[in-house]
Amino acid sequence: RQEAARQEAARQEAARQEAARQEAARQEAARQEAARQEAARQQATQAAAAQAARAEAARQQAAQAAAAQAEAARAEAARAEAAARAQAERDEHEARREARLREIGRQLNEEAARREAESRRDPSASPLRRARLLGRVDANEDLVRYGEAFAQRIQMNPSALDPVREAIRQRHTDPVVTVAVRSDGSVESVTLVRSSGVPAIDEAIARIVQSLANYPPFPPNLARQYDVVEIRRSWHFDVAVRLY
Repeated sequence: RQEAARQEAARQEAARQEAARQEAARQEAARQEAARQEAARQQATQAAAAQAARAEAARQQAAQAAAAQAEAARAEAARAEAAARAQAERDEHEARREARLREIGRQLNEEAARREAESRRDPSASPLRRARLLGRVDANEDLVRYGEAFAQRIQMNPSALDPVREAIRQRHTDPVVTVAVRSDGSVESVTLVRSSGVPAIDEAIARIVQSLANYPPFPPNLARQYDVVEIRRSWHFDVAVRLY
């Protein structure tokens, strides 16, 4: 009986130890499974965070690209608008200049017609053969070339602006001036057809013309035709003297 009791106690102890071992194995398996699930959860969280970061970076890059494109479009629109304004200003300036030149031409034509009428009424008024160059266009090419040579003499001389440098700071209009040049290049007269509105400018023009005399003598072909050439131009002052 004692042996049987001992064996039964040993069997029960072995069963208890086996149950404890199985329970420990079950708990270890449960712990490992929980650890695996936690690792999987963390990995999924990290992947989701990385995906969200990539999506945010892509969104920011797209926003930056859109902003840069919008800024480039605004800059291009601003450049186009500035160019359009500048062109409009140039067109307006050119239109005003053309209108001014047309008005000057009209005045010159009227003056020429008046003088021609006076000459016809009194042919002996002047024994000199005179030519009138109104502006920069004439059928006589020799006359046009001489008018350009006369204008270049004034325009290309840096000192020509000195007598009016202070006066042109005042508000003024471009004066119209007739300079009569003799065949030897000497100045016969300087006539103010239209005032600049500033006496100092008007007075200085005659000094400019006289200070640069004598002008080139007439070429032979021109000298055979005329004794005096009257050159009428509109005078404009900016960084130099310009004759239109």
